[in-house]
Amino acid sequence: MTTIYKAAIACFAFTCGVRAQEVPAFGPVQLPNTEALYQQLLRSNVEGIGKFYMGRQISHVMGHQGATWLERPEREREENTSELIRCLKLKAGDQVADIGVGTGYIARRIAKVIGPQGTVHGVDIQPEMLELLEKNMKKLGLTNVKGVRGTISDPKLKPNTLDFVIMVDVYHEFSHPYEMTAGIVKALKPGGRVAFVEYRAEDPKVPIKRLHKMSEAQVKKEASLFPLKHVETYKKLPWQHVVFFEKLAE
Repeated sequence: MTTIYKAAIACFAFTCGVRAQEVPAFGPVQLPNTEALYQQLLRSNVEGIGKFYMGRQISHVMGHQGATWLERPEREREENTSELIRCLKLKAGDQVADIGVGTGYIARRIAKVIGPQGTVHGVDIQPEMLELLEKNMKKLGLTNVKGVRGTISDPKLKPNTLDFVIMVDVYHEFSHPYEMTAGIVKALKPGGRVAFVEYRAEDPKVPIKRLHKMSEAQVKKEASLFPLKHVETYKKLPWQHVVFFEKLAE
């Protein structure tokens, strides 16, 4: 199983040229030149794309060829996904987006909690993943999970429509994290919540390679560019933490 885990290495020490306090308090705003947020280095570990954002090297995307890893039987034992779903505190009728939905492993669990009046918008950039999602939902008889074809810089979600957005082990792979987060925040209703679920970089015992982990501090740093208030970090899962933010009313 360890051969399937995505490999990565610690990113270089690097300070981004844009600081959180240089961005207006309300937004998200489109900076005149978003290139200021990113640095491209010629030399980097093969598991990273060589592009840095706020001091973090971005990892490669896991392709649809790794779909079986998302559905591995031991995932519940390793990650306690049942507890993850409980800690989200979802309500019946919630409008939810699962960014990087993949095969729908998380989406189908959310769909059962929010019920038929709720909807899970499953966003993915890979058509192969969306095909697997549709197939899996049909097999389970779930009609409240809808596939959405996003792009690398736009989740393609309607503004001010969502109660909750979740990203499970995917945010660190965004090649355009600023633009994607801007789109996610725009799609949230005021008071809507977003959860960054990431393998804990603070814990060397978590058996995931470095570029596929994120620290709580790094998540907060990157979220600070947006009108998001940190409300909680749930730390009781075996390998991951869940960093919750709430969208501020403008």
